[in-house]
Amino acid sequence: MYKTVIIFFLFITDIVFSQDTISSVTNAKLKWEVRLDLANRYLWRGQCWGGDYTVVQPTIKYKFNKKISFGAWATTNFKSDYFYPDGSSYRGYQEIDLFLTYNVNKFFSIQVWDYYWPTVEKIEGIDNSYLNYGSNGVKTVDLNFLFDFSKVWIPFNATVSTLVAGNDFDYDENNENPRQNFTTYLELGYKFEDLFKKSKSNVFHKVDIESAFGVVLNNQAEYYTAGDYDKISIVNISLKFSKNIKINQHYTLPLWVNYVHNASEKNTAVFGRNFLVFGTSFKFE
Repeated sequence: MYKTVIIFFLFITDIVFSQDTISSVTNAKLKWEVRLDLANRYLWRGQCWGGDYTVVQPTIKYKFNKKISFGAWATTNFKSDYFYPDGSSYRGYQEIDLFLTYNVNKFFSIQVWDYYWPTVEKIEGIDNSYLNYGSNGVKTVDLNFLFDFSKVWIPFNATVSTLVAGNDFDYDENNENPRQNFTTYLELGYKFEDLFKKSKSNVFHKVDIESAFGVVLNNQAEYYTAGDYDKISIVNISLKFSKNIKINQHYTLPLWVNYVHNASEKNTAVFGRNFLVFGTSFKFE
């Protein structure tokens, strides 16, 4: 599947650059945005998927106007072995998501994500069909309410995320009668911009720091595998350092390092509790 991801990314990139050429001729505003992230692993809300392997993560977004945008995001670690809890093999991981964003105002946005995470090899009892949102499928829909007060108040942000459809089911005591669990994740964050601006060292100058605290409020469906199932689960305590490295007058390379701690008790021994994630991004718009 990673070949499909790469071909899709190159195809859209070609469209974007073609659009850029047309835009320069017609003076039309370019609405496409393409970004390629490289990182040492894939971490999502304190969940490490795919082990300690380098990942490639393209993002493609089209802005219809100032309020509405639509896009796709993907990740792959180029591995084809599934993960087994006994440690017999690490897990190859792949995912392709679609997202729609509506900016209500300067600090509030509504976002819908359609997650698709097919297994890298055929697993008994799992159906990788794209339109299967049932209990044996690999699709979920995530409704997000995003608050970012950096432009109107202080650099504080918050996310309220609820899975509203797809494979997020809770079962009865007989492991039957699946019902939608509506698993909800809450995250609070604060950004310290150029905290070391008085430093004489170029290394720390213009370094931004972002902190985050994320909890799962109801994980009975066990969607957050590395999380507690019977209580509020603290899955994401993170501190991210980022800095833009100026290469020349026309190009700046962003670098970031993120330390993440999962404070849950369930399955963290298998999936990990402390992570150091670092990477860079290449952006075209």
